[in-house]
Amino acid sequence: VAGRAAAAPWQVMQRIDHPDAKAGNAQALHDLENGAIGLTLVFAGANGAHGYGLDPSAEAVEQVLNGIYLDAGIGIELQIGPQSRMAAIHVAEYIKRKGIDPAACDIRFGLDPLGAGAVWGSSPYSWNEIVPAVTSAIKGLAAMGFKSPFAAADGRVIHDAGGSEVQELAFVLACGVAYLRAIEQAGISLEDAQGMVYARLAADADQFLTLAKFRALRLLWARVEQACGLTPKPLFVAADTAWRMLTQRDAYVNMLRATMATFSAGLGGANAITVLPHTLALGLPDPFARRVARNTQLVLLEESNLAKVSDPAAGAGGIETLTKQLCEAAWSLFQEIEKAGGIFAALEQNLLQKKVSATRAAREANIAKRRDVLTGASEFPNLHEAEIAVLDATPIVLPPYGEAKYKFDPLPPMRLAEPFEAMRDKSDEKLKASGARPKIFLANLGTPADFTARATFAKSFFETGGIEALDTQGFADTAALAAAFKASGAAIACLCSSDKVYAEHAGPAAKALQAAGAKHIYLAGRPGEQEAALRNAGVGDFIFAGGDALATLQEAWRRME
Repeated sequence: VAGRAAAAPWQVMQRIDHPDAKAGNAQALHDLENGAIGLTLVFAGANGAHGYGLDPSAEAVEQVLNGIYLDAGIGIELQIGPQSRMAAIHVAEYIKRKGIDPAACDIRFGLDPLGAGAVWGSSPYSWNEIVPAVTSAIKGLAAMGFKSPFAAADGRVIHDAGGSEVQELAFVLACGVAYLRAIEQAGISLEDAQGMVYARLAADADQFLTLAKFRALRLLWARVEQACGLTPKPLFVAADTAWRMLTQRDAYVNMLRATMATFSAGLGGANAITVLPHTLALGLPDPFARRVARNTQLVLLEESNLAKVSDPAAGAGGIETLTKQLCEAAWSLFQEIEKAGGIFAALEQNLLQKKVSATRAAREANIAKRRDVLTGASEFPNLHEAEIAVLDATPIVLPPYGEAKYKFDPLPPMRLAEPFEAMRDKSDEKLKASGARPKIFLANLGTPADFTARATFAKSFFETGGIEALDTQGFADTAALAAAFKASGAAIACLCSSDKVYAEHAGPAAKALQAAGAKHIYLAGRPGEQEAALRNAGVGDFIFAGGDALATLQEAWRRME
């Protein structure tokens, strides 16, 4: 699959999103001095701003770009929203004012009203009103001499909202075709319009799907070009590591997720990659987090030599098959969007939103049942992890952008770990207020050989919800068990042992715990044929792999409150 030039590295992009323009400029210069060869300027109000972003004013743009040699091969990508759309014009005017040749600059302007409307679920203008404004900006920038792409078809909109790879690809195709049509209507030939549109995809830690997705997009876009009567040219594809996979808890694991995502996007032929720093879900990243984001790419390029082979997945049966399946499914959905009247009409009809919502619900169910594991958040928690430093910055508040005359279902960004993190946050607040977290008493029965496996499972299970598990030695005597429970200060308990021990001792132990004041009693493991007897003895719920951990934990909180 034709992508980057043979053995050419992708652009190592570094995210610049500090609300203070002077601080953003210092970050940009430091990044360029230390291995980055491009800058992703994220302005307030952009889809990927996540609460922060650069000031889009002309003065701030000039401050951010001060001292940067824009005609020295540095890649610049703008991420802007409707409220910060003038930032693109301010960048162009700055270049003109400085006497820099626009043709010598590598700037992707990132105009994307469709993406913004999809996220917001509204637009002050119809598509017929949006087209002249977009094409006027594109024609103006082209007339100034800029050669790089102007309009972005941004698949992150779908990925961040919990959608599938197929839905993301179809959205990118539909937006790209909408922009091509708009540019052609403005009197620009399709041959010239070809280079005016580029794509942006999210890369996540599912290495095979990510790799195949990037390959599939190139084949799909070539099919669009052929349908337009054009000779296919490689589409410029930018990648951002995924927002939805980031966790606030055990945030260092985000480094591993970002490494997998970068690896996959790089091998899939991405032209430019921006790594979201591992602390971004907590706030504005500090210099260490930014350094790690930058060096993640440098190590993969300079030490692992990932760019030395073009399309290394070519000929691999599994990847080729997955690429083909993504192409066929995405093309089918793209045709469905076109039959609805194009992407703006499809959004108005909530065609795509319904599909994304169903996919998101299925994804959330898998997270809740821990079939899809988020290390540090939904599995293997650490209640005693240290706080991670982020910068103290005040986000820029932009004025509202017009009246929402055209309304449809929004596609807001989400993070998969949020429901588990909400319970951990509540636990931290309780610890801060009272000096103790909510606790569950692990009532281990028998010998360590009997209870260790299920006690370990139960400890991880409850602590993902911020409920501290009090581990114990094995009990054979119900009186000692009841006394230990009373002394623990816990309100709830969980029986842990083997099925053999449960058959004989779980019933009496549950009755003893109930008599000792346990508000609710859990049992680690599937109940099997003993369920009725165990429930009669006082066991309220059973925890096991594949059960709805999130619902059980949320109910545990309600019981303790």
